[in-house]
Amino acid sequence: MSTGFTLSIDAMGGDAAPKMVIAGLNRLRDAFPNVRFLLFGRAKEIEPLLGRYQRLRSSIEIRDTWEVIGSGDKPSQALRTGQNSSMRRAIDAVANGEAAGVISAGNTGALMVMAKFVLKTLPGVDRPAIATLIPTRVGQSVILDLGANVECSCDNLVQFAVMGEVFARKVLRLEKPSVGLLNIGEEDLKGKESIKKAAAILQDSKLAIRFHGFVEGNDIAEGTVDVFVADGFSGNIALKTAEGTARLYSHFLREAFRQSIMARLGGLLAARALKRMRDKVDPRRYDGAMLLGLNGICVKSHGGTDSIGFSNAVRTAIGLISDHVNEGIRNDFICLYADKNGNGKRAAL
Repeated sequence: MSTGFTLSIDAMGGDAAPKMVIAGLNRLRDAFPNVRFLLFGRAKEIEPLLGRYQRLRSSIEIRDTWEVIGSGDKPSQALRTGQNSSMRRAIDAVANGEAAGVISAGNTGALMVMAKFVLKTLPGVDRPAIATLIPTRVGQSVILDLGANVECSCDNLVQFAVMGEVFARKVLRLEKPSVGLLNIGEEDLKGKESIKKAAAILQDSKLAIRFHGFVEGNDIAEGTVDVFVADGFSGNIALKTAEGTARLYSHFLREAFRQSIMARLGGLLAARALKRMRDKVDPRRYDGAMLLGLNGICVKSHGGTDSIGFSNAVRTAIGLISDHVNEGIRNDFICLYADKNGNGKRAAL
């Protein structure tokens, strides 16, 4: 059970908001009775929904906010004109100390730009990265960046590796997680210069990271390493491909079990095992990607999620706060980038 704190919620973010937001919070009511929620959104739409969940109502404060950032809004425009939007005010609540973290299923680009502008980055972090957990053959792994940074320098990739390693230690409870750089091959000569340079830095014995080396796309499903590091372009494609493949195989299985009476009978006999498999790869189970590197907890829920997925995103935020993930990242950057005299200045990579 978590200790008491407040979470800030963008109640209007997501395709099915605010209905799925309220229903998602209600799913957590009994598990986290000490957590309170600040909801930013259109009170006229939120209040009737809360009427169905009277026990949840006592844990919620609504801040009436009419403006909403749309899924098609450009991040730069959202930053300039969205100061009174539900997303921006939810982020502001973290910056001014009213909330310990913020969760939104809204526009990813707008959330990243606003959160970076308002919360700033942790010392030593140039760019935040989007990180999440993915299922693998051997358990779960961390993958980042998932789209926040299309182009990355070697410094960015090294920073992502440091942040991802802390994330894996705190969230997956791994003493010394392994880290790999996603590349087009395992050979040292393959890949872009930024990736090869990042690998050389991570192989430095002074860095307290268990660096595996280069990994390929097929290694993700195998769980070859605990942390997969990529630029946002490659990471986003890898994640979306994995999600699409999972849906494709589910479709093939359903088709196969409809082919004949015997196939349907086999489907009935295997129903329990199939449900376990479906639950294990259900994207809603892994909803809740953290914007790593910000000076505050910010979690992105999938825009098309339902109440189950959103509740898991909120659960992720609660875990990140309780596990002091940001403090771990801050401490690791101090250790890795402090100069030899220990005066706290970041050393050149």
